[in-house]
Amino acid sequence: MTGAVGAGRDRTGWPERAGSANLPARHSSFPHTDMSIRIRFDDAIDLDEVLAIYRANRWSSADKPEKLMAALRDSETLVTARSDGELVGLANAISDGHLVVYFPHVLVHPEHQGEGVGKMLMEAMMERYEGFHQRCLISDFDAVAFYQRLGFTRSADMVPMWIYEGDDY
Repeated sequence: MTGAVGAGRDRTGWPERAGSANLPARHSSFPHTDMSIRIRFDDAIDLDEVLAIYRANRWSSADKPEKLMAALRDSETLVTARSDGELVGLANAISDGHLVVYFPHVLVHPEHQGEGVGKMLMEAMMERYEGFHQRCLISDFDAVAFYQRLGFTRSADMVPMWIYEGDDY
């Protein structure tokens, strides 16, 4: 069961800023790899490659493949990271288009974590939503320091809350 989400994914209607729609290939700063990463907002994604990343990260969304692809397809923004054509990461955003943006999914295949892929994905999203009054996400405890390095902070007087239908937390 393979479905593609294709070019023209970003429905913001905003004029493209230099370097944001098709960000140039970037190279990891880690000396142990020459891996070239391509960050794109207009990439076509395939169900099988999406499920591979979600399953590798043990995200229960992979158990609902049709809903997962619909969620990614209907997101305001989807950004992908590829290495030699292989999908190694993705992030999506849900927004009112003016003040608030929420980043529900930021995933990097475990084999590529620690190579700067997540940082590149989030830098692309932060550029896209620069100037928004509120940019928010819910982080796993082990990723808090990563998001703090990108400028995210914990609220002193608010608590994230949810109704969750998965069983992985």
